[in-house]
Amino acid sequence: MKVKRIQGIRGVLLAAVTFFLSACGSSNSLPSATVHDSLTTSVGNYQYLVGPGDSLTIFVWRNPELSGSFLVRPDGMISTSLVEDIPVSGKTPTQVARDMEQVLGQFIRDPIVTVSVAGFVGPYSEQVRVIGAAVNPRAVSYRQYMTMLDLMIQVGGLTDFASGNRAQLVRTVDGRQVSYRVRLDDLIRDGDIRANVDILPGDIVIIPQAWF
Repeated sequence: MKVKRIQGIRGVLLAAVTFFLSACGSSNSLPSATVHDSLTTSVGNYQYLVGPGDSLTIFVWRNPELSGSFLVRPDGMISTSLVEDIPVSGKTPTQVARDMEQVLGQFIRDPIVTVSVAGFVGPYSEQVRVIGAAVNPRAVSYRQYMTMLDLMIQVGGLTDFASGNRAQLVRTVDGRQVSYRVRLDDLIRDGDIRANVDILPGDIVIIPQAWF
């Protein structure tokens, strides 16, 4: 019985190692992510979208009692002195201002509203996520013209045991997820700026650990 159990355990371990090696090999066949000469076609027209956790400063001209700072709730709404539930998540500050004017128009004449944002958390769909062997893996709010180097600085770089050149960037393209190969060891540890790549809203960076 012990012999059969040992053989069974060996079989499971062999299957796991085979799966891992095949996964490692597949990462080499992924297309490389790129840096564009001009970002105007991809994110040059990027507009910040409001998300849960953002703090909105709303100014209503000639109505200071209706102005103030409002925190966007987890459900993507804000509550004001006149209206309790106003959806704002996923909209630009300008769109929120126009919506507020329509809402307040029911109570005051010809309201003029401006909206500014503090905190800059953004909607979850716009955040960039780093998982795996980063010093501080987390979700990061997207910034226009963000690159991989900017992202790595925000998460503290790679751990000592990271296999950065086997990292993958997962991006949603035309409704489906596409994986790209990125060279984080070359970028972070060797300072090869040619390994820097563009980051877009919603990207996911997966950094595996090295196996010794």
